Amino acid sequence: MPLRRAAAGLPVLLIYNLDPAWTPHERDEVLKETNRLGTAMEEFGHPVEIVPIVDGDLAVGLEAFHPNDFIVLNWCESLPGISRSEALVAEALQSLGFTFTGAPARSLALSQDKRSVKALLERHDIPTPPWQVYENATADGWECFPAIVKPLYEHCSIGITADAVGLTQNELQQRVRYVLDTFQQPALVESFVDGREFRVSLWGDSLIEPLPVVEMDFSAFPDVRQRLCTYESKFDPDSLHYKNIETLLPAPLPEDACRRLCETAASAYSAVGCRDYGRIDIRLQDGVFYVLDVNPNPDISADASMACAAEIAGFSYGAFGSYLVALAACRHPLFKSHGVSLRRILRNQSGSP
Repeated sequence: MPLRRAAAGLPVLLIYNLDPAWTPHERDEVLKETNRLGTAMEEFGHPVEIVPIVDGDLAVGLEAFHPNDFIVLNWCESLPGISRSEALVAEALQSLGFTFTGAPARSLALSQDKRSVKALLERHDIPTPPWQVYENATADGWECFPAIVKPLYEHCSIGITADAVGLTQNELQQRVRYVLDTFQQPALVESFVDGREFRVSLWGDSLIEPLPVVEMDFSAFPDVRQRLCTYESKFDPDSLHYKNIETLLPAPLPEDACRRLCETAASAYSAVGCRDYGRIDIRLQDGVFYVLDVNPNPDISADASMACAAEIAGFSYGAFGSYLVALAACRHPLFKSHGVSLRRILRNQSGSP
């Protein structure tokens, strides 16, 4: 089956959140990135409908569309006005009968709670830095330094700055107090792994495959407190970290080390219940790959690490989105055969195993 014919057999409903409370600049950026992906997939052959979700009622936003007619490409990171609601999006899509890309509601809800993820990793014997959750500022019993303090329920490095790294008990307690007061939630304290950091993007379900590994190079920072991916490093082009963290793709790793890294990432991906795609953040110290974070439904913007890794693997941006849709289509009652065909063609075209 020719590529464009296979793609054309999979109509896509691209949904994304557009919060009325955002600034005009934030809205423009989201519109630009969403249209960029939609256009790339249309040029690849997919019929695409782009639908903004502007409030908490997903059912009303999608009432004009029937689940049998589309694969939903779920780029909706939350319901506007409802904090930490990514899992609610998937829950609503499930209840409405849509087949959609990415993780199910239970996995997204799990990933939102760092304590649950850390405990799950330990139960599966997957290395993760030593940790403790504190609900008051005493931080009793913690003796491992340097340490890093994170809000328990936040993602996208929210709350992560150089001040999040403590070198003494007093610094640790001050930061725990800051997290409790600022974010109104418990603080997760971890041993700070001062080593090389990797982002391992994976995709697939029964067959989980890694994409080329990305390394975040902190060699420009002599201060241990600065050797981390802050919130500003992702969103503020004028920030020190945005300017000075170098991205290495593919990461310079010996073959055996890369294999062990990807095996650790795949174990974490499966343990948390990622589906279709995910990204695992990992650091290396003393020969051990420690899982820092598990990200179901990571950012799929054109300049984000997963799309860049897919490009190195031979997938254009349109083909990247198409592959995610093909994975989901394999679960659709009517489009399953189209999904299988498109996935096979894309793998052969890119040279994937």
